[in-house]
Amino acid sequence: MLRSCPGCTAVMRLSNVVLAVWLIAPLAVASDSEPAEPAVPVFKDGQAQVVKAFEDSDYWIRHDLWVETEFDSDDDGRMDRMHVSVTRPRQTESEGLKLPAVYVSSPYFSGTGASGTEYFWNPRQELGQTPPPREHCPPVELKSRRPIISKSHEKEWVPRGYVVVHSCSPGTGLSQGCPTVGGDNESLAPKAVVDWLCGRAPGYTTPDGDQRVEADWCTGKVGMTGTSYNGTIPLAAATTGVEGLEAIIPVAPNTSYYHYYRSNGLVRHPYGYMGEDIDCLYDFIHSGNPEFCDHCNDKVRDKAMADGFDRVNGDYNDFWAGRDYINDLEPLKAAVLMAHAFNDWNVVPEHSVRIVQALKSKGVPVQVYYHQGGHGGQPPMKQMNRWFTRYLHGVENDVEQDAKSWIVREDAKPDEPTAYDDYPHPAAEPVTFYLQGGAPQRGTLTTQRMPDQGTETLIDNFSFAGDALAKADWTQHRLIYVSPELTQPVHLSGTPRITLKLACDRPAANLSVWLVSLPWNDGKKAKITDNVITRGWADPQNHASIRDGQPLVPGQFYELSFDLQPDDQVIAKGQQIGLMIFSSDRDFTLHPDPGTQLTIDLDATSITLPIVGGADALAVQAGESKPIVDIPANAQTTP
Repeated sequence: MLRSCPGCTAVMRLSNVVLAVWLIAPLAVASDSEPAEPAVPVFKDGQAQVVKAFEDSDYWIRHDLWVETEFDSDDDGRMDRMHVSVTRPRQTESEGLKLPAVYVSSPYFSGTGASGTEYFWNPRQELGQTPPPREHCPPVELKSRRPIISKSHEKEWVPRGYVVVHSCSPGTGLSQGCPTVGGDNESLAPKAVVDWLCGRAPGYTTPDGDQRVEADWCTGKVGMTGTSYNGTIPLAAATTGVEGLEAIIPVAPNTSYYHYYRSNGLVRHPYGYMGEDIDCLYDFIHSGNPEFCDHCNDKVRDKAMADGFDRVNGDYNDFWAGRDYINDLEPLKAAVLMAHAFNDWNVVPEHSVRIVQALKSKGVPVQVYYHQGGHGGQPPMKQMNRWFTRYLHGVENDVEQDAKSWIVREDAKPDEPTAYDDYPHPAAEPVTFYLQGGAPQRGTLTTQRMPDQGTETLIDNFSFAGDALAKADWTQHRLIYVSPELTQPVHLSGTPRITLKLACDRPAANLSVWLVSLPWNDGKKAKITDNVITRGWADPQNHASIRDGQPLVPGQFYELSFDLQPDDQVIAKGQQIGLMIFSSDRDFTLHPDPGTQLTIDLDATSITLPIVGGADALAVQAGESKPIVDIPANAQTTP
């Protein structure tokens, strides 16, 4: 059957006219001023340079097309086609120049739905109970008269001798199919575009026609980048092992939708989006053909997601495993430059760290750029340029010999990272801290085990924010244990891990843990690194298995261990490191009625911190001379 798409006929006429103008007009203008020598990419210091002949956007060729995939996610009997736009130097037409492609794909290019919390799940509910239904946001209006998907990245890469390619992900904009938020089609869609760029998949001038478009201006070398969801898609494409995808630069990618919406069996929300879940994100991005809207909603949102995401228990299951890219890394062979922020509480830093750690054994080139800010933040242009110059243009610039880890220190600018041999810091060693009681005031955090500390109890109350609990001198709503004042800076690098023994007076409870730096800085100039060092969350019902949570027996003690979020941070001299244990985290967890009691066995509870220099570094406070912060005196500040 032929597809119908409201507005598609109009946009086809428009795009064909615009394509003709873009292809012909610039060539006519340029015909009297052709350079004596053909324009080609230029490289200096291992980087692609801006070429004057490529720089004027008036002479760029822009056109759009549809690439056919190998799936039919909207079940209409035809393979879905993805809407693609191309921007390239005119020399790829006038001089037959072939260039590599920088490719960005997104579900956001054609608009998004309403993001009001009235369309999220209400977090004010009891644990372990079926939540009340949520209201779906109105359908996203299809923007069908937009011939160009996006102009992002053009100014950075086209003048340097690249073609820039954009595509809308399945079920968004003029791309066909259904959005699945991490389903297989969101990996196979960019794979098809890479296949088209390499001459292996068909491209067409219209979404339902048979007039071919060839990418004969592409060298067959493709790199992908993007931030957040747009950074997830490069990783998704790379997990297919598609030939020609040589390098990716994911920025703050969501590498597991379970780790985005759950933590260790606990229903958890991304910071700033309380009540959001995977079906809310589906509604937010579903901007595709309204003719297939109801079918996609029924198939994906109301069936696959509703049956799989389990907002009652929060357990890991096959639905989440199918949206966890760590399970799909075997075919990946692209060089990976990973970027993330240690204070990103939207897409938390474990998303990138877990993938990088898994890739180290594969032998693919891997490099990381981490900074101290919040969500987003791509590597410096020099670092990205060297990466794509090496793997897309094939210039031997020794990027493989660069440091494996680039970390922006607390007071540095984002484009001035410090080089390290690896992440975590190779000199980081686990140091275990134990608890000495003091509730409802502050207890002590010490490297010496203190026997016979007994138990301490906290009372859950979601109405108190985490920062208020951390600052409080006296409260029953958290337990906090504080180290002595640091007489030298302490460098944490890696993933802290906590082990607890606890009992609850009810069958279910939230469990939240913060590592904080005290005294709390409330000043207007406080930095994002000043107060919260890192955090973690877990469901005590999942103490034995992330897949199979079991109701707690009130009063019975259970042991569990879990990771906090990875970090690399220098805690300043004069500060104290505090371990705060509480129940409901009002910015991340569900909000059950206050009153649940958690009792912690202090003798069986500890936290292990990755400290550069290990226990010997902490011993500086006792008068030894070993440095705590290992930043090389000759460390590079740009990659």
